[in-house]
Amino acid sequence: MPSRNPPVLEIFQAFLKLGISSFGGPVAHLGYFRKEFVENRKWLDGQAYADLVSLCQFLPGPASSQVGMAIGLSRGGFAGALLAWLGFTLPSAILLILFGLQFHHFQGSFGSWLHGLKLVSVAVVAQAILAMGKPQFSDWRKTALAAASAGAAIGFPSLWMQIAIIASGGLSGLVLLDSHRMLPSEPIRNIPGRKTGLFLLSSFFFLLAALPVIASLSGSYPLRLFDSFYRAGALVFGGGHVVLPLLQSQVVPNGWVSNSEFLAGYGAAQAVPGPLFTFAAFLGAVSSGTPSGWTGAAIALVAIFLPSFLLVAGILPFWNDLRLIPPVQRIMKGINSAVLGLLIAAFWNPVCTSSIRSEFDVMLAAAAFLLLLKLPSWAVVLSTVLIAGIFKF
Repeated sequence: MPSRNPPVLEIFQAFLKLGISSFGGPVAHLGYFRKEFVENRKWLDGQAYADLVSLCQFLPGPASSQVGMAIGLSRGGFAGALLAWLGFTLPSAILLILFGLQFHHFQGSFGSWLHGLKLVSVAVVAQAILAMGKPQFSDWRKTALAAASAGAAIGFPSLWMQIAIIASGGLSGLVLLDSHRMLPSEPIRNIPGRKTGLFLLSSFFFLLAALPVIASLSGSYPLRLFDSFYRAGALVFGGGHVVLPLLQSQVVPNGWVSNSEFLAGYGAAQAVPGPLFTFAAFLGAVSSGTPSGWTGAAIALVAIFLPSFLLVAGILPFWNDLRLIPPVQRIMKGINSAVLGLLIAAFWNPVCTSSIRSEFDVMLAAAAFLLLLKLPSWAVVLSTVLIAGIFKF
């Protein structure tokens, strides 16, 4: 029976339900989306959905959120894309902001519990490395590129080195790796025209280039905060966990967030539904600058997701042609290998160096890793934190 709700309200309600119930990370989110929008609601067919997933895995940013924006766009235009993002993002963002606002109280009273969150981050990032590494380790060239990227990131830790590693990975992929042709694409409805697409893509690159200059010249903390999270959202290839090194290099060296706060918030982000990128809301809420709290969280949250919206809506008009160009495929393969190296480097520092203090920590992190293979992430977070709190690790 067709819904009597206006289309945009129906979009918001559908994605709000998923934002409340979608645990398990981006791969699980994509499964929930397919069941809801392809099988149940029949908003698009299976081939069109597969094409959207391919596009969003090709682009930097959080794949599941980008797929959601694209579905909202195809269903209700730009308003639909906005409401799809709000519905899917707000539940976890609000939970993490509330946790951030009470963080210093927790830190003073529940230090061992917060240490459990850090140990969860060790297990989660290790699992992400293995998942991302499966297609990479089958090719010695991809493995060598990932290893070289990890070594460079560990030896020269900075945001600019990370950008250089991503660029070098793309160039290396163009020269060294093979390409493959993809299946024909199913058209997506209600996509913008090419002129609108060009405007959105131009806006993406303009903000990426101009925001650092404007923020530096103005000295404004809100602009610097917006710039930092925009760049993190624009340069993350490979999924939500890869945002870890980019965000850490932005907020910790600047003194906005301590390493302890950063890793505890990252661990807490595993216990909430919805996209991992809402971790940005926690960081904005606990940042030492002004504004922080709800305003800082809103700035960080909008900034980290804005590149995804500009890219998805901007590239859809050109996707069918672009995805079949062999050099583009090789560049993206190289970038995927490079970001695997960045994640390996982040796993060592700051994740392990800031979290592992004893052999008990190693054992608890290893147990959390094994449990993640069988249990949902929220259950692993709660059990690890509970054990750490009881035994005072």
